[in-house]
Amino acid sequence: MLFNSYTFLLFFPVVTILFFILPHRFRWLHLLLSSTFFYAAYLPVYLLVLGITILVDYVAGIYIEKSEGKVRKLYLIVSIVANIGFLCFFKYYDFFATYINHVLSLHIPLLNQLWVSSQIIVANNTLNGGINGVLNTNLDIINDLVLPIGLSFHTFQALSYTIEVYKGRQKAERHLGIYALYVMFYPQLVAGPIERPQNIIPQLHSKKYFSSENLISGLRLMMWGLFKKVVIADRLSVYVDIVFHKPESYHWLNVLIAIVFFAVQIYCDFSGYTDMAIGAAKTMGYDLMQNFSRPYFATNIKKFWERWHISLTTWFRDYVYISLGGNRVKLARYIFNILVVFLLSGLWHGANLTFIVWGALHACYYIAYIIFKRAVRNINTETLLWNVFSWVLTFGAVCFAWIFFRAKSIPQAIRVIRTVILRSTPNEFTFSSRLSTLNLSFGNNSLVIVLLSIAYMLWIEKKHTSGLTEFNKQPIKDFFFLLTTTVVIVVFGLFVREQFIYFQF
Repeated sequence: MLFNSYTFLLFFPVVTILFFILPHRFRWLHLLLSSTFFYAAYLPVYLLVLGITILVDYVAGIYIEKSEGKVRKLYLIVSIVANIGFLCFFKYYDFFATYINHVLSLHIPLLNQLWVSSQIIVANNTLNGGINGVLNTNLDIINDLVLPIGLSFHTFQALSYTIEVYKGRQKAERHLGIYALYVMFYPQLVAGPIERPQNIIPQLHSKKYFSSENLISGLRLMMWGLFKKVVIADRLSVYVDIVFHKPESYHWLNVLIAIVFFAVQIYCDFSGYTDMAIGAAKTMGYDLMQNFSRPYFATNIKKFWERWHISLTTWFRDYVYISLGGNRVKLARYIFNILVVFLLSGLWHGANLTFIVWGALHACYYIAYIIFKRAVRNINTETLLWNVFSWVLTFGAVCFAWIFFRAKSIPQAIRVIRTVILRSTPNEFTFSSRLSTLNLSFGNNSLVIVLLSIAYMLWIEKKHTSGLTEFNKQPIKDFFFLLTTTVVIVVFGLFVREQFIYFQF
């Protein structure tokens, strides 16, 4: 179920109203059933995947807490293997099998030429065909499967629980329903934030009372997220999709603008979802963690990752980076740890070489930043001129990496880069492009709407940096904010049921 759908417009108030009508002892069941319905709206069969991993982790958590020594680690390994196993099967089988098949198809015929015996040649050819045939058959089966939506998110959230129990920082949850709700809580089930059990599980046990302040704060944040999604992100996607589809057909300035537009699009799309998720939870009294903090204003790559997708960044920091030794090791190992984390982050986002390159680029940026900081320890880098230069450099580097994130293949990304570098001008520079399937155009009017909306967003998020909570004590300003945002959404929103970008992960 999409947050920007009419179905959710009916689902949300019904679920929230029933939540406060029902006695506390039944609320967990109400939310669990509602979350199940919410997820089943995509593809009901994958509730089975969620159910299996929930049972495995629930039992593993209890036995990890009861056991000692190597047995505890064994139960943790069972949990990790179960979660990562499903993730790899659904998300990476096709990716790895395709490359194995490709390697076999290249090397086995080469080996055939080295054999002298015709019988061996025949046998080898049969083996080649057999292996390729098996792999192709398996790929056909897997291709018929659809990646369970949000699988990477709830896999990492589930792993947080068993790891925290293993480390002794979280008690094993005995209430199966509460644990299932921890994994399946509908606001953040599909695209995060990736929560820790210490934050969510105690909240699921505590009794929630209706609060007009929570309701207003939550609805305000949901509206703000919807504004970023349907007014900015979905409008920009029209232009970005057209240009990225065939970059060599457009003026290099059009392509450069499309790159910057995608950076804005993915921020508004993902942070918009997060705002709506945090807002939906807030209306019922639940507090989810902050996931974005004006990342594009970072003046170095380290600060960018402290502000972008914070829940994922901290997950990799706590469970991978620190486990590898963090920065408490020699420089070579420190660099290796950073490389591992970013490559895993790229692979987490998708089974495609483009995401691996994206992760590798950010690893290079981060490593370069570390080396630079060590080299200029005694130089003042806090001047205005330096900050402006650092911001331009950081934003430019992030936008360049987004090319690989957005492109469907490495060749497509290269075509985008080559068009800009060679300053190709096959057509005149223009904003007018038509997408016949939606009967929409991105012309001057749409450009003005988007630019004004971006300026409005930057202004609001600069003045109100803590989830717009500053409006709580400013009723008049809050009224005009809600009125303005509502009007803009209704008049300029692009309601085409466009899926959120991070749903694919």
